[in-house]
Amino acid sequence: NNSYGMGDQTRGETMGYDMLARIGSGVSPTQFHAERINGFNPLAVIDAMERKLEILRAGEGPVMLDTLTYRYSGHSVSDQNAYRTKEEIEAWQAIDPIITYRQGLVDAGVASDSKMEEILAETAERMTMICKAASDPQVSPYVNFKTDPAVVERMMFSNEKVEKFDDREPEVNMPLAEVPAYKKLKEKERCPIVDGKPVSKMKLFNLRDAMSEVIYDRFYEDPTLIAYGEDCRDWGGAFAVYRGMMDAFPHCRLFNSPIAEAAIVGTAVGYALSGGRALVELMYADFIGCAGDEIFNQMSKWQAMSAGILKMPVVLRVSVGSKYGAQHSQDWTALCAHIPGLKVCFPATPWEAKGLMETALKGTDPVVFFESQRIYDVGEQFHEGGVPAERYEIEFGDVNKVREGKDVTILTIGAALYRAVDAAKQLSEKYGMEAEVINLHSLVPLDYTKIIESVKKTGRVVLVSDACARGSFMNDVAENITQLCFDDLDAPPVVVGARNWITPPFEFDEFFFPQAGWIIDAIHEKLVPLPGHVVENGCTEAEALRRAKQGV
Repeated sequence: NNSYGMGDQTRGETMGYDMLARIGSGVSPTQFHAERINGFNPLAVIDAMERKLEILRAGEGPVMLDTLTYRYSGHSVSDQNAYRTKEEIEAWQAIDPIITYRQGLVDAGVASDSKMEEILAETAERMTMICKAASDPQVSPYVNFKTDPAVVERMMFSNEKVEKFDDREPEVNMPLAEVPAYKKLKEKERCPIVDGKPVSKMKLFNLRDAMSEVIYDRFYEDPTLIAYGEDCRDWGGAFAVYRGMMDAFPHCRLFNSPIAEAAIVGTAVGYALSGGRALVELMYADFIGCAGDEIFNQMSKWQAMSAGILKMPVVLRVSVGSKYGAQHSQDWTALCAHIPGLKVCFPATPWEAKGLMETALKGTDPVVFFESQRIYDVGEQFHEGGVPAERYEIEFGDVNKVREGKDVTILTIGAALYRAVDAAKQLSEKYGMEAEVINLHSLVPLDYTKIIESVKKTGRVVLVSDACARGSFMNDVAENITQLCFDDLDAPPVVVGARNWITPPFEFDEFFFPQAGWIIDAIHEKLVPLPGHVVENGCTEAEALRRAKQGV
């Protein structure tokens, strides 16, 4: 506690309290074992730390130490120190530990005055040498972007594969083969159709199961892997991905967090920097804003800021809501894709979910792993043979072509895939148009090779996601396609997204999120007229201009 924020003390306007140590009395019966100590006395700090560590090791924490120090210099170079007097600064300088602790050592006979002078001189010389070396371009040369323009680029991702971060045996409650929930996973049908008949919902291996299977396997391989979030242990997570895992894993590896998204992500970042692997969950994508700094500035940047020395093996599971209105139903993939340093994926099929989770939980980079609540229960409808029982990886950057076509390309993100496939079937049956459907299960990175091949073949492309159309990631993809395939396009790419409103109540989902009919309308209005088609949810140029002018 150096007594100041930028220019105010906590006893004034900034926090509404005087002594930090008193806060514990209003929060915990133990009062956080709070204590105020003299931070200018190294021995007092050591003594307090030892005593508090004993409390923590006994499982009686948390503890609070209000360690008083003082900030001599201003918060910034422009700080005029108008909020304090010269006398105040001088009074603190008079009891500075370099003066008082030195005198204490001399008085106790630990060191002589001459020895202390020698130490001070040696320290000053060493600090001067360090500062000169750090600022000397001959000793510490600047990065040369002209000769090495990709120097920062190489530090953005570590792109490594690590099976485990420690060689110790993973802490588990029983052998994997004996875990009841895991055995049930293995007994499920991995294809939605067996012997010509649909598999019941209870027996079908779905998207949720695909992620669970990988998480089980990785928990038994990497002893550093931990998972947490709201209600992750007893409930099995908000959407049951961890259901049954409390039988397999001790509390220290799978546990519940407070309703505190910033704390969930912040502690995951710290754990990863300390050498572990964290799998953490945010219940809704809408809560990304609650952990904005932790995701956008900490999780994303530490690898590059450390010049590639540090690793960030954090997988942040984020669920995109459905049927929960304005603050619990938003697709914020664009926010995460915008931030350099984050890998972003959004599987829409069980086959994708299993392969991407396997890759994410073996990597060393931060991954935002989006999931849609609309499709947790869907089985694999596109991959031949269903979801393989054996393990496999899907590399980030790849895309998934789920339907062949020659007349138009439909690109999708997330649950919009299924409405796009529905639209493709209607186009074929009603208009004889064959649509090629490609799902972008990896947003960052994104390999455009298969996309370009498809667009060059069809000459037309529609891009669909449940994110609001304005500022969606699909606009970036459309822009890149325009640049990369300009001579092959018969018309500009068309983005179909949710309306630029708040999300209405679930009864009105069909008027807000893209539907199969919207996709067909967009093709008819913007790409190629469809004989006899009647537009129901179209957007003419005049309507597009009106919406833009109104900001909706």
